[in-house]
Amino acid sequence: MVLIAVFGAALLVAVLLSGLAARTVLSTSLLFLVGGALVSDGFLGLIHITAESEIVAVTADLALFAVLFTDGMHVSFPKLRENWKNPARALGLGMPLAFVGMALITHYLVGLDWTTSFLVGAVLAPTDPVFASAIVGRKEVPSKLRQLLNIESGINDGLALPLVLILIAAAGPTADSAKASLGTIGLELVLGLAFGIMLPLAVNGVVRFRLLGAEPKLQPLLPLAIGIMLYALCHLTHANPYLAAFSAGAVLTAVAPEGRAAFEPLGEALSELAKFAALLVFGALLTPQLFGDLSIGGYITVVLAIVLIRPASLLLSLIGTRFDRRERLVAAWFGPKGFASVVYGLLVLQAGIPQGEEAFTLIAVCIAFSIIAHSSTDVPIARLFDVDDLAGIPSAEDDNGRPAQPTAAAAHNGDGQGNAK
Repeated sequence: MVLIAVFGAALLVAVLLSGLAARTVLSTSLLFLVGGALVSDGFLGLIHITAESEIVAVTADLALFAVLFTDGMHVSFPKLRENWKNPARALGLGMPLAFVGMALITHYLVGLDWTTSFLVGAVLAPTDPVFASAIVGRKEVPSKLRQLLNIESGINDGLALPLVLILIAAAGPTADSAKASLGTIGLELVLGLAFGIMLPLAVNGVVRFRLLGAEPKLQPLLPLAIGIMLYALCHLTHANPYLAAFSAGAVLTAVAPEGRAAFEPLGEALSELAKFAALLVFGALLTPQLFGDLSIGGYITVVLAIVLIRPASLLLSLIGTRFDRRERLVAAWFGPKGFASVVYGLLVLQAGIPQGEEAFTLIAVCIAFSIIAHSSTDVPIARLFDVDDLAGIPSAEDDNGRPAQPTAAAAHNGDGQGNAK
């Protein structure tokens, strides 16, 4: 009950400060992270949570499922066909470069074996725009930049997952268990993808029967029901729930756009709640002892992961694109580590591999530093684009990448996008 009370208090404070956070370096995500750390054993001792606690795995599991389900609903196949080149560069070149770069510095600076080092690279390769919401959610930021970061972060979680599971199996105690695990992993991924495609299609087919149909006020609950059934089905059959969640969200958007539109406000709210709960629980793991267990080489690795590996890999992948210098730098900087990395890190810890604890410590500290760095710099950097807009430089674009035409109201307000400040 203490944890629930702390979550309620943190949620209240986050809501009351959300308006201020949208205009300043204050971050609601950081609030939950710090709140969890303050009430943990490392500080006030009000709650007692370890990485092995069931609530950690359950909360992270639910949060990632919710995030991937709603992320999948943001995938627009027509827009992907129109704007696939830049995200394809980020995913096909930038992500592998970040994966390899992270593995190299982990091996040489922290001393983990090669398999575990590549595992750390795979866990930290995905990005999460939740901790840079002012970049992907503000109209003054060019649409092509927002699309790049949104599509990249929406897809790279699913791309990293198979590699994480394979490397966990490879880092296991014996070669025989690794071979058995690889077969199991393949089956789980195939089942997850199949359920994620078939269940939404089946429900959409049933809804088309003449006598059936959702009342308008209950229509948002239809995708929620699909998500709940899918989550339970995956856990009952040991199918991969994360791949199922993302594919189900994408299929729902393609076959039932009206249902997706009705569900979006509810889905975003539920996703935010799940994220905040996971952050609070994850914060409780960030004890002084955990930070003390990381070596000097580990801290150097964390800093390099944030300020060098991600920026360099994405800058290389964007060579030859139409992004200007500032847009490339912003895209390169915003590679925050998020919920996928939290869950994958917990999978590493709970797998019982020889260097699992050392790997988790490095992963946890890197995620914490990334949340602090990226969630506190999104608003100031987003305002750089707005300053140019106010100065009369035509940097604003519509959703198709064309220069936007300011409305009379926007011109009156002095803002080419008409946004409130």
